[in-house]
Amino acid sequence: MTAVDRAENVLLPAFDSWRSGGLTDMVPASPVPGTFDWLVGIFKAHQKWKEIDHKTQRLYEQGLALFANHKLKDGSRAGSKQISDFTKAFVDAVYAKLLVVERKDADGNFIKRERRRFANAAMAACRRAWFVGQRAQETIVPAINPFSRMGLKSRAPGQPKPETPTATWDELVAFRQAARKLGYNSIGTAALLTWEWLQREEHVFGAFEIAHYRPKRRPNSVRVVHPKNDEEVWWPLFDETGELLFPELMAELDAIKQSVVSGLAFRRDHAHRRSHVPLPWITERKDLRYLRRVVKKIVAAAGLRNELSFTSFRHGGFTEGADSRLTDAELRAAGRHRSNQMLINYAKGTRKQLIEVSRKRREERARTVPLSEGALASHPPMADHS
Repeated sequence: MTAVDRAENVLLPAFDSWRSGGLTDMVPASPVPGTFDWLVGIFKAHQKWKEIDHKTQRLYEQGLALFANHKLKDGSRAGSKQISDFTKAFVDAVYAKLLVVERKDADGNFIKRERRRFANAAMAACRRAWFVGQRAQETIVPAINPFSRMGLKSRAPGQPKPETPTATWDELVAFRQAARKLGYNSIGTAALLTWEWLQREEHVFGAFEIAHYRPKRRPNSVRVVHPKNDEEVWWPLFDETGELLFPELMAELDAIKQSVVSGLAFRRDHAHRRSHVPLPWITERKDLRYLRRVVKKIVAAAGLRNELSFTSFRHGGFTEGADSRLTDAELRAAGRHRSNQMLINYAKGTRKQLIEVSRKRREERARTVPLSEGALASHPPMADHS
């Protein structure tokens, strides 16, 4: 097999290059059918690849290339091997090699460094490519996926779990003030929304539509979706007495609703934007890199910790909930970490819990620090036709 690989991958290409005067070197070689390189091509040509967001595509490309370009003992690349010959032991052996990278320091000493996160991401990309390829080419791609159930660990044994940067309420206030000063009003509002309703960044900017906020059918509620499974919950905006649960946020969303007729709620509203029309912060390819750069700019302008990100405000909201002495049931209701069956209907029990969650958090906030942003327009509750 080694002799055949050498003939196909080294000797024959060298002969073609000599015979054509080097012209064949300028033409990218097509992957041999049935190899891992071929499988990657099948994956990237499939509709499933087009449905993946831009950020994940880049991560998959890096991971697939890391595995495919790994040099084996016989001098060949892992990508040149036939996938029909792949075994779980072979994949585990390559993973063990990819897990550790070795470099030489200035004194000539070899230093080993673990890159577990990168190696794990590569295995996840290979696993996805195999599953997609198997459905597309089931007569060639074996049904057993050797990249499945590898038992990958997110960190080495004994290594402490990295802490997620969590923002405080004061940091949220400072961030929002800096955002307004720089003209990024929509990001300031979005930061308060992710704090209050505990939504992830990709949903706030990529799925939260203005129609979700106080629609005619449910003018006293907002539709909040769990981004992992698309299950929804209608979060009440008023308590049983008609008192506002989110006065600051509602004032700002009401203002947005006056200018945004339909579609995504949060758009590039700063005066120095390139486009005359305020485009969404997320791109058509689900890319949020520009938004994240702007968030870092606001964090710096506010004089906050550099490690803070937009996600830090969501974590801050969860922390505030825990500090507010919420029960386990209330925390599950707030984060929507419950069974699908309990989320399907707009149950009275869920509404009651969410009202109590909002009330407790505001009471804790008022107790620890004065509400320095007080928006305090009147928002009378309206007839709910749900």
